[in-house]
Parts: sequence; structure tokens; C-alpha cells
Amino acid sequence: MNLTDITPGTPLPRLELPPISRTTLALFAGASGDHNAIHIDLDVARSAGLDDVFAQGMLSMAYLGRLLTDLVPQERIRSWSVRFAAITPLGAAPVCRATVAAAEDGLATLELAVTLADGTVTLAGTALVDIS
Repeated sequence: MNLTDITPGTPLPRLELPPISRTTLALFAGASGDHNAIHIDLDVARSAGLDDVFAQGMLSMAYLGRLLTDLVPQERIRSWSVRFAAITPLGAAPVCRATVAAAEDGLATLELAVTLADGTVTLAGTALVDIS
């Protein structure tokens, strides 16, 4: 994507993901090494007072990273930070969004979010990317 003529407030193409399944969680656990049982074992999740397992926060961050590298090559990402805000339940279909907050001197600040269908923001952050 060519980001050279963007202006603040510009929403960028979003990334829509399929619903989170148990398979998604198991595959991410294997790929990431995050085998925390609360994400893959129903009994452990229930013992913690939850109805079911939920997605690893880093899975949402990985999806957000995919959005960023869809927008700009990896070497143009200067910084990236996120805040985990809510869990992503089983069956939710996350949507990753980026909006231009500022653009000057060949750099753009992007406001980032991963949201669910009900509007819940599960992950929020910013990225500074080279758009020159």
C-alpha cells in the first residue's frame, strides 16, 4: 500500500479474521510456546471462573502485526506498542484496524485496535511507520 499521501484521520484497510476456534488456540500455543492451560483446557478455564477458554493476548498482537506488515514492509516499522484491554472469547471474529493519527517528515503515527463484533476493544496501541 502506498501511504505517501495519507492525512490524519484516514482509516486504513482493516484485517478481518475468522472466528477463534479451539484449533486456532492449539496451533498458536504450539507456534508461540504459550501453553498456558487457561487458553486450551476447558477445565482449567472453568476452575478460574470462566465459561470457556479464550485467546492468548499475543495471538491478537500477532494479528495486529500482520495488519501492519500488510500496510508497510517490516523494515519500515519504527516502533509499535500495545495495551491488552479485554479477552477474546472462543468464537469471536477479531477485526484489526489502523487509523492515521499524524503524518509528517516521512513518518506516520497509526492508532491501532483489535475489536470484536460487539465493539469491544481487546487490544489498543500505536505504531510509528516510515512512509517516505
